[in-house]
Amino acid sequence: MSAGAEIEALIALMARLPGLGPRSARRAALHLLRKRKQIMAPLATVMDHLAETVCDCSICGNIATSEICEICANPKRNDREICVVEDVADLWAMERGGHFKGRYHVLGGVLSALDAVGPEELGIPKLLERAATVDEVILALNATVEGQTTAHYIADALEKLSVSITSLAQGVPIGGELDYLDDGTIQAAMRARKAF
Repeated sequence: MSAGAEIEALIALMARLPGLGPRSARRAALHLLRKRKQIMAPLATVMDHLAETVCDCSICGNIATSEICEICANPKRNDREICVVEDVADLWAMERGGHFKGRYHVLGGVLSALDAVGPEELGIPKLLERAATVDEVILALNATVEGQTTAHYIADALEKLSVSITSLAQGVPIGGELDYLDDGTIQAAMRARKAF
């Protein structure tokens, strides 16, 4: 059953989104098409604008619509703590909990020799520069083998600085990812963080 080439192209593009397979994409596309004026047109306008304006924050790596994100521009944040996360989704998960009031550093991935991802690709040298002026670096990386390998690498690199190195405490399941945790688990893990 064909819906026309342009509609099929929309469905194919939507199916590339995380969590959407071909059937879910077809249902979502149909909903958008039925609600063209209420949802599709405003969504297209916002997406077009964001495609032109979104960039990475020059300080922490968060997604922003200006050179410096709202978190880095906020003078009320604690400049003496940096929370290191793997991805922007993890930063958003931490912010959703509302318990961390310091600064962030988004790595944009984890160390991976197979994928040729080294310290420079993750901005670890920039993290070390930023860490020289703080009291604590919180390693809030995913509890995966790659995440923990990256955390150990960063901890080793930070040893020469007089900075406290902590990691998230119990509550984050082994193999779990921050973006999938509930707010209470993230809150408990932040409160019970320990030396790395």
